[in-house]
Amino acid sequence: MKFAIIRFGGSNCDMDVHHVLSEVLGVETDLVWYKEKPEFLSDYAGVVIPGGFSYGDYLRAGAIAARTPIMDGVKRLAAKGVPVLGICNGFQILAESGLVAGALRGNEYPKFRCSSANLRVETTDSPFTGAYKKGDVIRVPIAHAEGNFYTDASTISKLNSNDQVAFRYVDEDGNPTAESNPNGSVENIAGILNEKKNVLGLMPHPERASEDVLGSRDGRKIFESMIKYAEIF
Repeated sequence: MKFAIIRFGGSNCDMDVHHVLSEVLGVETDLVWYKEKPEFLSDYAGVVIPGGFSYGDYLRAGAIAARTPIMDGVKRLAAKGVPVLGICNGFQILAESGLVAGALRGNEYPKFRCSSANLRVETTDSPFTGAYKKGDVIRVPIAHAEGNFYTDASTISKLNSNDQVAFRYVDEDGNPTAESNPNGSVENIAGILNEKKNVLGLMPHPERASEDVLGSRDGRKIFESMIKYAEIF
């Protein structure tokens, strides 16, 4: 079993994710440059698109990376049911490529936010959340300027009814308040799934909360869940 981490010009969290997957969790993991042909990805059991500022966030964050040929390979794997995780800029790339719904806009208060955020686990019915309990409150760092998730009311209704909202920003007691929402995301949404639930777009950085030395292991279960799913997929 091998995982792939897709690297674009401007990716800067690729080595963090590689460390967690390969050194902390012991999974064979390759760093895959975006110029590889789409079919290069065919044998991978999981894919992570890491955070950063692909192509300097020109046009829109994630817009250029989403249109590179390697994303055709990611789409093919997703269609087969392979788990695909997009973190921060990776979430933006997934949204721009149509692999998850909605769009990521500039933060409601237009500045870069770098802090920790409380997240509530909204579903355990996905390859990324199976190790949690529904309603768990975890603390995971954020670092973004365009993390404001937005979509229309009908799509929000569909996401809720299909159990596609994976995480929401909440306070320490698990309440999705305005004060706990760091970017203005509609309904405090921090992470969403595609209809098949094998693709997750997540704005916070679980790789930065995967070891005790970092002060938290709350995000580690996302990777552990993904690995367990890939083993039996």
